[in-house]
Amino acid sequence: MKRIFTFCILAGLFSMVSALAIAQEVVHAMAGTVNSVDATAKTVTVTGDEDGTAGTYNELADSKTHVQFDKTLRADATTAGEFKQSGARAIVYYFGYGSMRTVVALRDLGTGPFTKSGGTVIKFDGRDHTISIKNDSGAVESFKIESNTVADTRQGAVSGSKYQPAKGTKVQLIATQVNGSPTAMFIESN
Repeated sequence: MKRIFTFCILAGLFSMVSALAIAQEVVHAMAGTVNSVDATAKTVTVTGDEDGTAGTYNELADSKTHVQFDKTLRADATTAGEFKQSGARAIVYYFGYGSMRTVVALRDLGTGPFTKSGGTVIKFDGRDHTISIKNDSGAVESFKIESNTVADTRQGAVSGSKYQPAKGTKVQLIATQVNGSPTAMFIESN
């Protein structure tokens, strides 16, 4: 009887651990230019802004895949199957690594003009929603951060309202002018 009781307890614990172990894919983001959208192959090819290399992303085939995707970012994006704008400057939301990347959604950034900046965070002001960086030449640049700003962190992509970089964080930004102020559209934290 004691063995049956022990077995039942162990089986119950194993069941709970198995239920908790259902993996959630963490959605990351990258900025780039959409080279092609292939509806037949269900792929999207994008040239990344950071390194200029092209990568192919497979469309999310299983809608039951559990993904950790910021609700604000999801609401402002187009699912991969509905995105059709080849040549668009976009933010790509994906999970996976290397050649095994799956695109979840994309966000068209519009026509720009866009600027690219990079450096080290020297000041972040959450109340005023601004970030100041010192670039490689030593110049200080400041940018507004809006709720639709996309920040890719080690924990995944988050909206600008949730982004809080520490001083000294290395970042790459894609920005544009909004109401006369340099505004970050995309931030990649290293």
